[in-house]
Amino acid sequence: MLLKKYTKEIFRAKCNPSFQSVHCIAHLDDDIGEVLPYLNSVLGGFTYLKDPPAVTFKIHGKLITVYPREIAVNALRDEEEADNILEWLKKEINETWEKRAEIEPRYEGVPRPKVLEILKLLPRRTNCSECGQPTCMVFATLVAAGAKGPDDCPPLIEENKRRLEEYMS
Repeated sequence: MLLKKYTKEIFRAKCNPSFQSVHCIAHLDDDIGEVLPYLNSVLGGFTYLKDPPAVTFKIHGKLITVYPREIAVNALRDEEEADNILEWLKKEINETWEKRAEIEPRYEGVPRPKVLEILKLLPRRTNCSECGQPTCMVFATLVAAGAKGPDDCPPLIEENKRRLEEYMS
């Protein structure tokens, strides 16, 4: 077992304390840096950095960044959701480490989605703001970053929603 224990820290964003969501940093008791390229391969990391080592995933509608001694998770509903994601990730880290001999490590992230390709699928002529963003361009940027998804655009027609989901996957 590579990761045995961690200490979690839950907080609200200092830049906007009125946000309803919370963030979590898990401080790891063990250095898990060696598993990062294997975890990147198994979970399909969105971004992989070699120096300092880190891998970021878009999973469970969250951005999760794993460092050798920390895990950061954004936009959580509450502490219970943080616990569920951290325990799931701990299991994934340990299973990946156990099976590393069977896994080809990957030292780069997946190709990044292009904002303009996302924008082409949105109903941009309205800029309705139903998604909570001022324009479709802002929304497309958030989708490309993994912070929003197809379901966050209410007027998006089903065909384009499906195409956007395919593109983002």
